[in-house]
Amino acid sequence: MKKYIIALDQGTTSSRAMLIDRAGRAVGSVQRPFPQLYPQPGWVEHDPHDILSSQLGALTELLLTYSVSPDEVAAIGITNQRETTVVWDRATGEPIANAIVWQCRRTAPMIEALASDPVVAAEIRSRTGLVPDAYFSASKIAWILGEVPGARARAEAAELAFGTIDSWLIWKLTYGAVHATDVTNASRTMLYNIHEGCWDPYLLELFGIPASLMPEVRPSASFFGETANPGLVQGIPIAGVAGDQQAALFGQCCFSAGQAKNTYGTGCFLLMHTGREACASGNGLITTVAASAPGADGIEYALEGSVFMAGALIQWLRDELGIIQNVAETDRIARSVASTEGVVVVPAFTGLGAPWWDADARGAILGLTRGAGRAHIVRAALEALAYQVCDLAQAMAEDAGVPLSVLNVDGGASANDFLMQFQADMLGVSLRRPANAETTALGAAYLAGLTTGFWPDTAALVALREGEERFLPTFDESARAERLARWRDAVARVRS
Repeated sequence: MKKYIIALDQGTTSSRAMLIDRAGRAVGSVQRPFPQLYPQPGWVEHDPHDILSSQLGALTELLLTYSVSPDEVAAIGITNQRETTVVWDRATGEPIANAIVWQCRRTAPMIEALASDPVVAAEIRSRTGLVPDAYFSASKIAWILGEVPGARARAEAAELAFGTIDSWLIWKLTYGAVHATDVTNASRTMLYNIHEGCWDPYLLELFGIPASLMPEVRPSASFFGETANPGLVQGIPIAGVAGDQQAALFGQCCFSAGQAKNTYGTGCFLLMHTGREACASGNGLITTVAASAPGADGIEYALEGSVFMAGALIQWLRDELGIIQNVAETDRIARSVASTEGVVVVPAFTGLGAPWWDADARGAILGLTRGAGRAHIVRAALEALAYQVCDLAQAMAEDAGVPLSVLNVDGGASANDFLMQFQADMLGVSLRRPANAETTALGAAYLAGLTTGFWPDTAALVALREGEERFLPTFDESARAERLARWRDAVARVRS
């Protein structure tokens, strides 16, 4: 009997391979870093060979280290850094240039020129759910075709292939047999019509990209071929693919409208499932495609928003102010005082994101009195993380017309019990923190496991969430309203 699913988690700075058992536990993990390339200011690249060798190396080492027989593996699931762009030769499998990473800003002038036409900007937004930005893949492909000698002619002759990192890995794992992506990664290219479920001819023409360059789009939980690379074990099905944030949403068992997850990392990624309705945002959020279980009736969607400063704010307390020695002690310090005594931290170090969208706002510590001390500032900083998520959650609920029903949490700062309890208090909904924090890899594994029958259905996945911790709200409505009013007054004072 098959015992494991392997999740390949290809991230921005490292590649991981994880062994997931039937109980949804990560029972083995191997991680390999790879180089970051900065050829010019604002440019970020990866060598696609480095991505591939680190990922295949991690996979091989996982099988050897944990003495796993290929016969014990039901399937492979892939999750990946989104938007990063590779173009390669179909005949040789060789990239024609380095991968342009999602962080790279070289194509910002191209996007600014296009988006200066309000009709074009509105078309991009309505078709893709995205705000026109160099972050997404479309302008990166156009740059490669325009700047690499001979690339455009070769693309028009159908000699080249484009892929986000999932497609690049699938091509190499199947030894060139499969050129495909999944709907979640397709929805991050700014070339995919999320309503009609296809590459959009208008957008392909707008960016000068031949349709022959594009991969076939398949559901996230579906068959993407079998391993056939001579350097690997042969014949393992690739049966689940999703971009990292959508994989985390799936790994948190957010399968229906109103369910949401928040990842507390350097910043925060908040995604809310909106069901089969693609909700247009009036608050500058992104509408994106959610990963679905096999047999889903139509495309499912999510709203996505981000907080710029989360874990980075706590690092600032440590590295710049020097008022904490490590992140872990903030829980104890915050609890050492009964309240912030009116101190409010607004961490607008790089401006304010949704729903404020004020790039020129700057951070401040407000409400200081002679009695304010280190503990009050630390507590106020943790509370600021929760307030920012509250603002985002309210914007999402307004856009979706669906109130937040529960918030599933992961990421480094989710280990802070004070923050999690305060977040539950301020949102007025329960928080769920899973025992297995590796929700991104778990989402890829769940998709592959459902496709192959390793798990029978999503109800079985929900049942695996034993051992999760719940934080229940304790504030009444007036206590919430009073604190939010003080926070929003502070935000108003730092606005540009």
